[in-house]
Amino acid sequence: MRTAAGLTVTARSELILGGQKSGKSRRAELLARDWLSGDDTRQAVLIATAQPWDAEMAARIARHQADRAVRVPGLRTVEEPLALAQAIQAHSQPDTLLVVDCLTLWLTNWRMPMHPVAMSNSESNQAVGHASIEPVALLLEAIMAAPGPLVLVGNEIGLGVIPMGAEVRAFVDALGRLNQQVAEVCARVTLMAAGLPLTLKAPA
Repeated sequence: MRTAAGLTVTARSELILGGQKSGKSRRAELLARDWLSGDDTRQAVLIATAQPWDAEMAARIARHQADRAVRVPGLRTVEEPLALAQAIQAHSQPDTLLVVDCLTLWLTNWRMPMHPVAMSNSESNQAVGHASIEPVALLLEAIMAAPGPLVLVGNEIGLGVIPMGAEVRAFVDALGRLNQQVAEVCARVTLMAAGLPLTLKAPA
């Protein structure tokens, strides 16, 4: 079933994958806009995982925030670079759609931080309370337990040449595994290319 804008009606959970500038974030925003337009009591929250590592990244984040405010004025933003599972648990409600943008930067923050990040109390509590549980496992549990609709955005970076550096190769492998694990627990998986969606998995 599709809306007037041509978007598939929101699934319980959807993973949107694609390359850079493939249209994946735009699709997530349109899903949020469509969700909000369906009922005045609904809410939408964007969980942003990006960090302003340098001036260019800070400018990029500011530009994206300004663009989102125009495209989806009802989409509230929460910044959470590390404790993603806890953020989903804190903000997910039956009447609230969550957009996570993006999983790739979240994984980068854990595995390849540009500089040490001071942990908040919530992140510290998560680390203490789940010392033996990997962040990915916590994320998967949060996705499956979320009471409201959830849209997660991630990059597909495994289609190019094999990176030369061992650390980069390890990250590409880790991201590929993360994408597979998230895809397994999501009701819908969409691959974006040139702004066009290809459904890889649909709700049963």
